[in-house]
Amino acid sequence: MSDLVLYELEGCPYCAKVKNKLAELDLEYESKMVPRSHSERTEVKEVSGQTGVPVLVDEEHDVHGMPESDDIVAYLEKTYGSAS
Repeated sequence: MSDLVLYELEGCPYCAKVKNKLAELDLEYESKMVPRSHSERTEVKEVSGQTGVPVLVDEEHDVHGMPESDDIVAYLEKTYGSAS
């Protein structure tokens, strides 16, 4: 199992942006699809404190529930980009 977990919604452009960065960096991750209804997104709310997606979990680097696609992309680049 991968240390990276991405909570996402099918068809979400912000999720696609994060998935493109994961692919670009050739990172393996576990995808967890969330329900369309925000009220049913209990798992992602427990992880991140909110119901929006994408949300990234990176156990190896002690990241538990990072929201916002731009922040996630910047984190992935900094953590796993050319410096690693």
